[in-house]
Amino acid sequence: MASTKPGQRKLQILQALAAMLEHPRGEKITTAALARRLAVSEAALYRHFASKAQMFEGLIDFIDTSVFGLFNQISEREEQGLAQLQAMLHSLLGFAANNPGMTRVLIGDALVNEDERLQARMNQFYDRLELACKQALRLAASQGHGSEAEVASRASLLVNYVTGRWHRFAKSGFTHHPLDGAPHQIALLLS
Repeated sequence: MASTKPGQRKLQILQALAAMLEHPRGEKITTAALARRLAVSEAALYRHFASKAQMFEGLIDFIDTSVFGLFNQISEREEQGLAQLQAMLHSLLGFAANNPGMTRVLIGDALVNEDERLQARMNQFYDRLELACKQALRLAASQGHGSEAEVASRASLLVNYVTGRWHRFAKSGFTHHPLDGAPHQIALLLS
C-alpha cells in the first residue's frame, strides 16, 4: 500500500470496509481489524480518515452519489413517469445486489453502535428516495397514469418495498437476490 496515491488509499480503505461488511457473522468491524485486513497500522488509516465514522460517511457518500447519479441518468433518458419509476426501482435493487456490503449500510445494520449522525444521513437518503419517487409519480399522473392524490402513499409504498427487499437480501446472508421476481412485483405495484 506504500506506493499508492493518497486518493487510491482512501478508496482501498473504503473497499476493504465494504468487503468486511459482506461477512456480517465474521469478525467485528474495528479499525484494528480493518488495518489488519489492509496490512497497515491503525495510524495509517487515521492519516486518511479522522474516525471510523468518517469511513462510514465515505461509504454513504458513495451510495448517495451512485444512486442519485443513476436517477439523474434515468430521468434524462426516460420521458414517461412509470418508466422512470421502473428503472429507479430496478436500479435500487440492482445496486444492493452488486454491493452486498453497502446493503448493510442501506438498512442500517452496519451503523448500529456507530455515530448517530450516520443513521441521520441514511434517514436523509431515504427521504430523498421517497422524494424522487414522488416526482416520477407526479409525472406519471400528469401523463394519465395514477392520481396526484395517491402520490405520497404510493411513493412510501415503493420505498418500503425496496427496503424490504434489501432487508431480506442482507438477513438471508445475501442468498435471496433482491431482483428475484422484481419485474413482476414492480409491475403490480405500479399498476
